[in-house]
Amino acid sequence: MDKQQLDQIVREVVNKVMEGFYFEVEASGRHIHLDRPTIDALFGKGYQLTKAKDLSQPGQFACKERVTIVGPKGELKNVVILGPERKKSQVEVSLTDARALGVQVPVRESGDIKGTPGITLVSGDQRVELTEGCIAAKRHVHMSPSDAKRFQVEDKEIVQVKVMGDRPLIFDDVVIRVHPNYRTYMHIDIDEANACGHKKGTLGQIIKRSI
Repeated sequence: MDKQQLDQIVREVVNKVMEGFYFEVEASGRHIHLDRPTIDALFGKGYQLTKAKDLSQPGQFACKERVTIVGPKGELKNVVILGPERKKSQVEVSLTDARALGVQVPVRESGDIKGTPGITLVSGDQRVELTEGCIAAKRHVHMSPSDAKRFQVEDKEIVQVKVMGDRPLIFDDVVIRVHPNYRTYMHIDIDEANACGHKKGTLGQIIKRSI
């Protein structure tokens, strides 16, 4: 066995060991999920969103279309839409974004939008006033059932996650979300990513809460 083969074996062993303890952490920038009535209002009746690239979660994708988010104090331009379309429109921003917009947003899990503030969406000459749906996403870990078993966690369980960025830190109040269609990744927003010095390939490790 030559050195190159030995190095390859070592890398494979290290990767296997890493898989048993760690998962990748992704930074999620501001984005929008749209329902059919909002798509029709912004782009025309029956318009189909255009896939630009697939995301880490199966079936999820970034679209070529962009919109402007408008709040009482400011606006955020060129905000990406994520597909496919949803039953309810939802705008996800960081708390820093929310201050720039002049909106007080709650930290919520995706889909939990009852009682959240509305926001205005603009595409060209078209303007839609959402009555609710603007949130800061609760940090979370998407996880497959097999990985949930391996990491010994359950759906909706709250854990801590140590993130090994350039400025390592431990995030508390992280929700585990288990589903057969999920691939195992942690999602944090840009404020959180900046806090831990996130870069592509950053890893996280679950710490079970003692209380």
